[in-house]
Amino acid sequence: MAGIRGVLLLSIFAVVVAGVLSYERPPPRKNLFIPRRRLLSSSPEQVHISLVGVNKMRVSWITDGDAPSTVEYGTSPRKYKFSATGTTTSYRYLLYKSGQIHDVIIGPLKPSTVYYYRCSQDSSREFNFKTPPSQFPIKFAVVGDLGQTEWTNSTLQHIGQSNYDLMLLPGDLSYADFWQPLWDSFGRIIEPLASQRPWMVTEGNHEIEKIPLLHSTPFTAYNARWRMPFEESSSTSNLYYSFEVAGVHVIMLGSYTDFDPNSDQYKWLLSDLAKIDRKRTPWIVGNIHAPWYNSNTAHQGESESDDMKKFMEELLYKARVDIVFAGHVHAYERFTRVYKGKEDNCGPIHITVGGGGNREGLAMNYIDPKPEISLFREASFGHGQLEVVNKTHALFTWHRNQDGVAVVSDSVWLKSLSSDHACKV
Repeated sequence: MAGIRGVLLLSIFAVVVAGVLSYERPPPRKNLFIPRRRLLSSSPEQVHISLVGVNKMRVSWITDGDAPSTVEYGTSPRKYKFSATGTTTSYRYLLYKSGQIHDVIIGPLKPSTVYYYRCSQDSSREFNFKTPPSQFPIKFAVVGDLGQTEWTNSTLQHIGQSNYDLMLLPGDLSYADFWQPLWDSFGRIIEPLASQRPWMVTEGNHEIEKIPLLHSTPFTAYNARWRMPFEESSSTSNLYYSFEVAGVHVIMLGSYTDFDPNSDQYKWLLSDLAKIDRKRTPWIVGNIHAPWYNSNTAHQGESESDDMKKFMEELLYKARVDIVFAGHVHAYERFTRVYKGKEDNCGPIHITVGGGGNREGLAMNYIDPKPEISLFREASFGHGQLEVVNKTHALFTWHRNQDGVAVVSDSVWLKSLSSDHACKV
C-alpha cells in the first residue's frame, strides 16, 4: 500500500513552453494535502450541499466518530427554527475505512434566501448557504478536473469572488486515484465554497478507482461521498441524472458507464429529454467528462468520447440542447454550434473546461491547422461562468488564472435554441 501511495503522490507537470494566442502558460504549483483539523470526533467537516428538486437541499458531511445525522437551520444566525434527520453510511477501500458520512435533505426552502445551519448539533461550526433564484437571471460556475493543487486554490478563490449561484463540475474531482485520504483532503479544501452554494457533479475517469482482484467495485468513494439527486429524475444510477433550476434544465451524463442504445443511461436520456418543457426551462445545458469535440492532441480516439458521441449526439441535437460542457482535456476550448463534425446553427456549443487545477498539468499541444469549428482554444488553468440572463440570452466567459488574478480571455453571447424559429422541433 505504501508503494502505491508513493507512486500516486508523484506529480509530474508538463514542461511549460511557448503559449497559444500569445498566452504565457502558468508554471506548475505544489500539490496540497489538508489534514483533519483539531476537532472533536463528532464535529462535522467536508461539508457540501447539492440541490434536491426545486426547493430542497442535500447537506452532506463527515465526522470522525459517531454523531447524529441532523441538520438544524433557519434564516438567522444561531436561530434554527427547522431541523431534519437523515442517514449515516461509511465505506471501506482496501485498508482504508471512511469516517461517518452523513446525508440529510432539508426543505422546503425559499429561493434567493440565506440559510444558517449546523450539522450533528455541533455549535462550534455554523455554516450558511444561499439558495438559487427561482427565475432568471442565474449564474453558474463551471469547472472540470479540479484536483487539489495551489492552482486549485486560485481557481476556487476566483470562483468565490464571482457571486455564483450554482457550481457545475463535469468530472475529475479529488484526483485521489486510489489513495482515499486525498478524498478527505479534497473535501476540506472545497468546504468553504461547497458549504455555501450547491455543487452539482458528475464522474470522470479519476473517480473509477477500480483495482482488479483487490477492489472490483468502481466509483465506491464517489458514490458514497457525492450522492446526487438521480432518483428525482427517474435515473437508476448516481452516475447520470438531471435537474432543473431557474429556467434551465441541466443534464449530467456519465462518460464511464454504459451509454450504447441498449444501456439504461441511453434509455433514461431518451425519456428525460422527452419530458422537457421548453416553456418552463427554455435552456438545456449538458455535462459530460470526456469531450465529444476536441482539437487538442490529448485524449484523442477514446471510446468515452467517440462512441458516446456516436450513440448520443443525435439525441441532444434533436432535443436542441444549447451547450455541452466537458472536462478531461486539461485546457480550454470553445466550438461553434456543431453537429456530426460540421457547423450547424441548431446544434449545441461544445465547451471544454478541464483546467481547474489538476496535478497532471496542462494539455499544451493542439492539432494544426485548427479546425474551422473550433473558435477559441487555450491551455490555461481557470473556470467558466455561464450567466443566463433571460429565456433568450446568456453570456459565457472563461476566466483563466494568471499571476493570481482571474483574467477573462474569452467570452461569447449565446441565444437559446428554443427562441430560434429556424430550430423549432
